[in-house]
Amino acid sequence: MIAHDALSLAAAVDPAGLLPARQQMALTLGWHIILASFGVAFPAMIFVAHWRGLVRKDPIALVLAQRWAKVSAVLFAIGAVSGTVLSFEMGLLWPGLMGTFGDVLGLPFALEGLSFFVEAIFLGIYLYGWGRMPPRRHMLMVVPMAIAGVVGTFCVISVNAWMNTPAGFRIVDGEVTDVDPWAAMFNPIAGLQFAHMWVAAYMLVGFTIAGVYAVGMLRGRRDAHHRLGFLIPFAFASVAAVIQPVIGHLLGGGLGDRQPAKLAAFELATTTESPSPLRLGGVLVDGEVYGAIDIPVLGSLIAQNSLTAPVPGLDTIPLEDQPPVNITHWAFQTMIAIGTLLALAVVVYWAVRWWRKRELLDHTWFLGFCVAAGPLAVVAVEAGWIATEVGRQPWVVYGIMRTSEAAGDYPSLWWLLAVTAVVYTCMTVGAVLVLRSMARRWRQGEHDLPSPYGPGAGLHDRTPGKDRPA
Repeated sequence: MIAHDALSLAAAVDPAGLLPARQQMALTLGWHIILASFGVAFPAMIFVAHWRGLVRKDPIALVLAQRWAKVSAVLFAIGAVSGTVLSFEMGLLWPGLMGTFGDVLGLPFALEGLSFFVEAIFLGIYLYGWGRMPPRRHMLMVVPMAIAGVVGTFCVISVNAWMNTPAGFRIVDGEVTDVDPWAAMFNPIAGLQFAHMWVAAYMLVGFTIAGVYAVGMLRGRRDAHHRLGFLIPFAFASVAAVIQPVIGHLLGGGLGDRQPAKLAAFELATTTESPSPLRLGGVLVDGEVYGAIDIPVLGSLIAQNSLTAPVPGLDTIPLEDQPPVNITHWAFQTMIAIGTLLALAVVVYWAVRWWRKRELLDHTWFLGFCVAAGPLAVVAVEAGWIATEVGRQPWVVYGIMRTSEAAGDYPSLWWLLAVTAVVYTCMTVGAVLVLRSMARRWRQGEHDLPSPYGPGAGLHDRTPGKDRPA
């Protein structure tokens, strides 16, 4: 009763802008992370298709490279809007954070802006370079575009990693001093957290693009165009899906020391047990766990790399320092479950293809799974971000600044949230309509690739695209 009253009092003094700021950040970040993933992973797939087209004189691969680049341009344009919104939101929604730690976080945000411009410049050069540049030089324009996307993503992820493991400054008499922006950007978990997101981007984009071509094959378009369009992104996604559990396990190492409350919420550990069980499912109600399946010892083994080391329980964490446990637990387990499913699926596919010499793409059930794999990967990425962000609460800078201290006292933010929701809905509808229109015109045979080395330029007798659907 006393604890409940304390939490009620804390909620009563929260700034008016806290809840709308949280909702707006969740909306814009959750929306933008999907587009950002395409900026990270799509250029590598375009490069492979373009390279195959030149080296193997494959007109189908060149068609894919050009069309994927146009799709990438549409997504990049929309992502530029959502990314700009996020940049302004940091100061508007969280004035306490940026006012206090702006000097610490300025470097990665500045580098991210530069990376964005580099990516935009080389994307433009690549799009307009067809037929205007030497073939291999044109193909190499994808490389700086890909590098810029990776660097920009690292800069943003490093800020989030810094919120989890703050570094690069000291606080003296309540003032931030001795700022080292490089130490802040390369904080202890920046590398692993970036690797986790980087690989997740390849899963999201790879499975999503492969799913588009799986839909085409389900509709009877089982030609070489669709098979290659499926296999290139699916190969990227396959490698990422197998590597991701390893990176996730490495990132989780030491979480009990860095953020014991987050680990306890992940594992739904109400008390400290030795050894700790792995708890699947379940919900926490009034301090009691209901509906969970406990697997003995496995919790200690996975979380602590030990058969006996305990997972710290929620009973060791003050109530006011605990995150929303059920949301954190279910988001984490959703991410793990989907990641495990996708990893097993790709292992089965390649094992059957290589060892049994059978092609699962000829089976409708497998194509149906591939169609679902894209949305599942999106859900896994979103769930991972929810687990990371909600699990850090009530801290915006772990152990130093609470989220309530970072927010402003602006009740008018609810209007901003409503306007943002409308704008983002319109952008989503617009993107879908544009992409569907592009695909429809490609299927109808429209083709504009006036390149002396492109498909049809001495490589094929037929006009490219006239007899091949998108």
